[in-house]
Amino acid sequence: MTMASTELHRTTNGARRDSDRAPRHGSYNEEIFGSLTFGGDVMLKRLPADVFEKLQQTMLRGVPLDPAIANTVASAMKDWATEHGATHFCHWFQPLTGSTAEKHDSFLSYNDNGQMLARFSGAELIRGEPDASSFPSGGIRDTYEARGYTAWDATSPAFIRKTADGATLCVPTVFFSWTGEALDKKAPLLRSIEAVSRQAMRILKIFNADAGVSNIITTIGCEQEYFLIDETFFAQRQDLLLCGRTLLGAEAPKGQQLDDHYFGAIPERVLQYMTEVEQRLYELGVPVRTRHNEVAPGQYEIAPSFENANVATDHQMLLMHVLRETAPHHGLECLMHEKPFAGVNGSGKHNNWAISTNTGVNLLDPLDETHTNMQFLVFMTSVIRAVDMHADLLRAAIASAANDHRLGANEAPPAIISIFLGDMLSDILDQLEKGDPKSTMQGGSLDLGAKTLPNISRHSGDRNRTSPFAFTGNKFEFRAVGSSATIAWPNTILNTIVAESLDYMATELVQRAGESPTPKQLETAVKELLKEVVTKHRKVVFDGDNYAQAWHVEAEKRGLPNLKTTADALPALRTDKATAVFDLYGVLNERELTARVEVLYEKYNTITCIEARTMLNMVQTMVLPAAYRYQGDLAATVDSTKSAGVECSDEVEHLQEFVNHAKALRGAAGSLRTAESESHGIDAPEKLTNYVQSTILPLMQRTREACDAIERIMPEDSWPLPTYTDMLFIR
Repeated sequence: MTMASTELHRTTNGARRDSDRAPRHGSYNEEIFGSLTFGGDVMLKRLPADVFEKLQQTMLRGVPLDPAIANTVASAMKDWATEHGATHFCHWFQPLTGSTAEKHDSFLSYNDNGQMLARFSGAELIRGEPDASSFPSGGIRDTYEARGYTAWDATSPAFIRKTADGATLCVPTVFFSWTGEALDKKAPLLRSIEAVSRQAMRILKIFNADAGVSNIITTIGCEQEYFLIDETFFAQRQDLLLCGRTLLGAEAPKGQQLDDHYFGAIPERVLQYMTEVEQRLYELGVPVRTRHNEVAPGQYEIAPSFENANVATDHQMLLMHVLRETAPHHGLECLMHEKPFAGVNGSGKHNNWAISTNTGVNLLDPLDETHTNMQFLVFMTSVIRAVDMHADLLRAAIASAANDHRLGANEAPPAIISIFLGDMLSDILDQLEKGDPKSTMQGGSLDLGAKTLPNISRHSGDRNRTSPFAFTGNKFEFRAVGSSATIAWPNTILNTIVAESLDYMATELVQRAGESPTPKQLETAVKELLKEVVTKHRKVVFDGDNYAQAWHVEAEKRGLPNLKTTADALPALRTDKATAVFDLYGVLNERELTARVEVLYEKYNTITCIEARTMLNMVQTMVLPAAYRYQGDLAATVDSTKSAGVECSDEVEHLQEFVNHAKALRGAAGSLRTAESESHGIDAPEKLTNYVQSTILPLMQRTREACDAIERIMPEDSWPLPTYTDMLFIR
C-alpha cells in the first residue's frame, strides 16, 4: 500500500461514521416487522375483509389467485405506497443472471382534463411487459425477439424500496417468455414447491394425517457469510471492482490461525453497519435473527428466521442488496464472492431446509421417540434416497466459477455429496436394516463440574461441520451453497428430487398396504419399505470427517460421484435422468432445462475469461511497472556500491533473484495471454469450459504465484496495491 492510500484511508475513517432448530411452524408474526412490507397487518387494515381472506387463501393455502380482487389490491397498494413517498412501481423479478431486475413506472398520469392523478390498476399489478431480449435465456429468446412478461407472485409480499431521493413500490413477480416458458429463477422454484406439496400430501393421506392440511411448503433459514473491507482499498483493487475477488495477493503473516476472530467482539464500525442493515431489513419484513464474526479476519455472518421457501428466496435477494448498499454509508465495501481472499476461509450460504404443513407441523421433526415415528422416518428416508439417487444434480445445483475456489477447503464441504445424520438417526438406520426399530438413543444431560453451573440437556448427536448435507435437529443444512448465489436454483433441484422420492414412497406404500390400510398393514408395509430403502441408499450417509483422504477413497468404493469442478458437474444436467425428473413433476420442460444449462456454461466461461483479462491488465499496467522500477533501484544500488569499491555479492544475488521473479511473471502472463486469446476460437460452451478448467485456470494460478513472490520481497511503499494485511485487518 502506498503512503498516499494510507492517508486516504485515515481520512475516510475520520469522516465516516442461527437459530439451531427450524420452527415447527413455517411462518412468522409479520405484525412485529416493518412498515415497508404490504403483508400481514398492513393488508388486514387496508383491504376489505373478503378480499383479504381471498388473498390470504392464496398466500397461505396455495389456492389459485382470484383475478377479480386485483383492482382492489392494487388500489390499496398504491395508497399505502404513496403515503410512504413512493412515486413509482416496478415488477421485481429474478432473471437468469442470478440477480434481480426491475423497470420503474410512474404512478402519475394525466386524465382527459389534463389533471395529474396517481393510478395503479389491477392489470398493472398482475402483468408487466419488460424487454426479454437482453437477459440470458439460453436460446429460448433471440435478441430480435423482445417480448417477455412478468406476473404477480401473490405469495410473496410487495415492499417499498426507499432511497434518499424517493421510494418505489416493488411487486415480486415471475418472468416468462412470450412462448410461456420460464425465464427466471422463481417460477421453477414455485413449481418445485408445489411438486413437493402434491407428493407429501399423498404420504400424509396414507398416514391419515392430512386432516386440516391443505398444502405443504418447504421452509428455509439461510445463513449468509460475507466480508467487509474499507472502501478505499476496494477502489484501488481492479480485481475486486471487476471480479469480486483478489486475483493477486500474498497472504498476510497472520490469518485465521489463532481462531481469534470467530465469535469475537464485533468491531464498533462493523457493528454500526450491522445495526443499520438490520433496521433496513426489519422495515422490509426480512426477519434477521443472528449476527457474528465468522472465522476469517474481516468475515461476518447474518441469518434470518425460517420462512416459506419462496419468501425466503426473495428475502435473501433483498438481504444481499441491503448488505451491499449499506456498506458505503460506513466507508466499507461488502464482498460476497465465495473466495475473495486466498488462504483464508471463503463464504457460503448455509441453506437450512425443512418441510412443513400449512397448519404448522414440521414433517422433519423426529420428536422424542423417533423409532416409533413412522411418518417422520418415511420423510427422512425419502430425502436420503433422493440425495443418493440424484447427488450429481445436487452437486450441479451449487456449481459455479466462484464456488469452485471454495469447495473442499477448510470452510466448505468437499464436492462429494453425502449426508450426516448423527448418532441417534444412524442408530435407527441400523435398526431399520434389521427390520424392526426398538429404541431411540437419548442425549441425556451434561454436568459441568461446578455447583454454580446448571446441568444442561445434551442433543442425542453431535454436529458435523464438514458435511455438505447435514441433519441438524429437524432440518437438513445444505452447506455447499455459495455466498453470492441465489438460493432459488439449489432449492428448485432439492425440492424436485425430494418430490420424486416422496412419489416413489407413496406409490410403494399404496401398492403394499392398499389405499385404506389398517394400522397393522401400514406398519408392516412401512417397515418393509424402509428396510429396503435404507439398505439400498445408506451408502450416501457418512458421519465422519469429510476432509479426510480416507473418506474420498471410501466414497469411491461406495460409488458416490466426486465432481470436483463445475466442468465435471454441469453435464449431469444434460442427462436423460435430469430431463425426465424435471419434466415429470412439471418443474422445467426440456427446453427450459436446456436453456439454464446453456446459461450456466456461458456464465462460467465469461466470468473466468473476465478474470483472466483483469489479471493480465493488473500485471501489465501495475505490477510489472512497479517491479521494473524497483529492479532499477536495485541495479542502481549495485552499481553505486561497486563504484565505491565495496563488495556487494549479496546485493547482486538479491538483484538476480528479483530479475528471475520478474522474468517468471512475464513468462507466465505471456502464456496466459496466449491461452486467453486462443479461447476466443472455441465456440462449443462445454468445450470452452473444459479448456478454461484445464488450461486457463492453471495459468492464472502460475501467474499469481509469480506475482505473489514479487510482492513478498518488494518494499511496501513500492507495491502498487493494498495488501492482504491492509484489507483484512484495517477497520
